Amino acid sequence: MKILVATEKPFASVAVKKMREVSEQAGHVMNLLENYGNISDLKAAVADADALIVRSDPVTAEVLDAAPKLKIVVRAGAGYDNIDIATCTARNIVVMNTPGQNSNAVAELAFMMMLYQARSGFSGRTGTELRGKTLGLQAFGFVGKCMAEIAKGFSMETFAFDPFVNDEIMLSAGVKPVKSVTELYSTCRYVSIHIPATEKTRKSIGYNLISRLPENGVLVNTARKEVIDEDGLIRAFEERKDIIYLADVEPDCSAVFKEKFPGRYIFTAKKMGAQTEEANINAGIAAAKQVVDYFLTGNAKYRVN
Repeated sequence: MKILVATEKPFASVAVKKMREVSEQAGHVMNLLENYGNISDLKAAVADADALIVRSDPVTAEVLDAAPKLKIVVRAGAGYDNIDIATCTARNIVVMNTPGQNSNAVAELAFMMMLYQARSGFSGRTGTELRGKTLGLQAFGFVGKCMAEIAKGFSMETFAFDPFVNDEIMLSAGVKPVKSVTELYSTCRYVSIHIPATEKTRKSIGYNLISRLPENGVLVNTARKEVIDEDGLIRAFEERKDIIYLADVEPDCSAVFKEKFPGRYIFTAKKMGAQTEEANINAGIAAAKQVVDYFLTGNAKYRVN
């Protein structure tokens, strides 16, 4: 089988080396397409591929049209909204992600932004401490669990809302479960978002939730910008002069924030959650192993379609 690794943002060289070893030891051929600047390059490379591994690269219907042999696509990371799931499903192409490989990197970034904001951006102005503050986790998956572990070191009081996770799992991690997302936002000074972007979650976080944050509340988004209702976000910021927004992706309304809300936000230059050497390596190797295992045994444990 031919496995194509196509990444505009390349994997670390050590990850590529290990991915090639995993592929070739299983009898497959791994081809590499990095730093490509045109979709035509991707279409040409994927023409004879049986498997495709990507990072944030768009796998559109146009790309899939150029890949008649494709059997599996693996997104090296958690989010997979860059892949045309419907077209893959219609063509019996398996789509997987690699959950958990980037979790610690995302959690550390969330805390970095929280600390930077709490200390007034290292401006010399008096800041605050995280110790003893309330932290709310909107979803308690891989990243949420890492967040909870880090929060222990800061002696934060941690709450979580996740209708898909049993209370016992949260309690065993030292986290207090709440019964609704509104309770989470009403209770916690810091609320950190870890939900995927789906039809149900897109624009689900807006004025009604954000305006419930306690005094000096901070909303932290290392998930996807699409889960935020930006009109509602702006309205909440106009009515509340005390709330802060920290995001690992610049929102579409960033110009409004720059004009109206200076000093009340932090936006990373590009999505940085998984941008560590460790996460890069872990996700790439996991993707290669999942492809090999699928061809060998049919294991589709992390299938998302």
